[in-house]
Amino acid sequence: MSAAPPSAVLPSVTLPPALPPTSRRFRTPKKNIPQTKPARDALLRFIREFVEREKPVPPLPSDELKELAARVVLESGLDPAYRDYAGVLLNNEIWRESLATIPYERRLLLMPKCLRVESKCPAPFDEFGLLCKQCGLCTIQDFQNEAERLGYAVLVAEGSAIVMSLIQTGKIEAIVGISCLPVLERTFPYVEAAAIPAVAVPLLQDDCIDTTVDIDWVWDYLHLTSEDRTRRLNLNALHEEVRTWFSNESLTSLMGPAEGQAEEVARTWLAGHGNRWRPFLTVAVSQALRENAEAPFTDSVKKLAIAVECFHKASLIHDDIEDGDAERYDVPALHTEHGLAVALNAGDLLIGEGYRLIAECGLPAASLAPLIRIAAHGQRELCQGQGAELAWQKNPVPLTSGQVLEIFRLKTAPAFSVALLLGAAHAGRLDEVEETLRAFSEALGIAYQIKDDLEDFNAGPPAEGVAPSVNLVSCLTAERFSGDQEKARQHASDLLDRYREQAIRSLQDLDNANLKGLMRRVVGKIFTPLEVKGWCHTEAGVSAVPAQIPTAQVA
Repeated sequence: MSAAPPSAVLPSVTLPPALPPTSRRFRTPKKNIPQTKPARDALLRFIREFVEREKPVPPLPSDELKELAARVVLESGLDPAYRDYAGVLLNNEIWRESLATIPYERRLLLMPKCLRVESKCPAPFDEFGLLCKQCGLCTIQDFQNEAERLGYAVLVAEGSAIVMSLIQTGKIEAIVGISCLPVLERTFPYVEAAAIPAVAVPLLQDDCIDTTVDIDWVWDYLHLTSEDRTRRLNLNALHEEVRTWFSNESLTSLMGPAEGQAEEVARTWLAGHGNRWRPFLTVAVSQALRENAEAPFTDSVKKLAIAVECFHKASLIHDDIEDGDAERYDVPALHTEHGLAVALNAGDLLIGEGYRLIAECGLPAASLAPLIRIAAHGQRELCQGQGAELAWQKNPVPLTSGQVLEIFRLKTAPAFSVALLLGAAHAGRLDEVEETLRAFSEALGIAYQIKDDLEDFNAGPPAEGVAPSVNLVSCLTAERFSGDQEKARQHASDLLDRYREQAIRSLQDLDNANLKGLMRRVVGKIFTPLEVKGWCHTEAGVSAVPAQIPTAQVA
């Protein structure tokens, strides 16, 4: 009896909720605002570094704020037309730490009604502003629901009179706002006079209809809390630190010298190219959950991080062999360079090295069993996912997009899960966060694989001799969009955003503010579109933030 085709046995994943249509709406920003999201993100990171270095104390008079904004423009190489925008971001960051100390229930979220879809919005108005009907057409609903869940007072209205009257009651001690630059300029004197922490995410347009905003910035300020002791942790610096552990010298120090040619081949592959996302995640979780997030890194956590990368780099060796890929990282794949037998052996050796590092990480014997369980469970799931794709390659029948996403869940999410859970186990906090981190990993892993599929699809068809791989965009093109690749690409991009949001949503009930805050920031870091190579080029053209901004600040 022949085996059932993979389409007959693979279940479909449950899709996360759709996002409001306006969360994907694009409008060209005003000319006095950087035109691309990567450029705006780069500027914000530069300003955060500037504030950390200069340590200005709020409240700043408008003249002093303008002087500092002029310095930011000069030092970053920005177009002077962006000075006022830089001043708003600067003021936000100056107030950031003060805002973090104010309880959520003493804060006001102030939103403009122009964020709505004016032609379709069913919401009425009263003397206090818009009364959202929760229709799901715009981001107002999501911002309001989350803010109220946290304890904020929420207003969807314009005008300083209402805000000032609320401040005067003494019940509001901080403001998180969304507004256009002209309104922010008019209201600045009132907020300055009140001397209360206030941040305002600038609207990207000021024509008062169907406006857009950098949504992730709103979420960041909305959730800011002093309970998150990692809020000032520099993720870029942390990532760079983890990368240094994979130099030949560091690996020799932590793993011992390579013995014989087999170990030399495996060690060279381990030390070679790689983003090091998975070991970064292990360290990030450990940092968030341990008592002192600023204490020096121990060899124990370094060994676990390297173990995670051993498992990952072994899977890449085997994946390249199974798929017939001749290159990895734009250089010859290991089996291309050394032959099939040597590459297989190196992959197997790296798996063994991963378990050896876990066993020798220095934790008490009783703590090692959960670590072994986590790694073994992840290895098993990953092989199941890869096996499902290999079965499909032998009999490439059409798969539904849900079945493709299920393969992603099996073959990509486990690596993220292992990385995160090993970090939690290292901190001795696995029991309280395991369920949440597994849900987070599942959404994160699927999103990451969709991102890879979009990049692979954009790169064109595979080279001759390379086995076909399951690709979500190709599947959607055939399944839903009758050959229209652009619509399929857009839908895949929408799914990417939905799974990113699902990852963040999975953290909602997490009690640990450190871990919740850090994981929210990790999602933004992993999926940032920014790539600095001299000037930052995007589909919209050359960004306004040139190479003078250090790469470490925008990576």
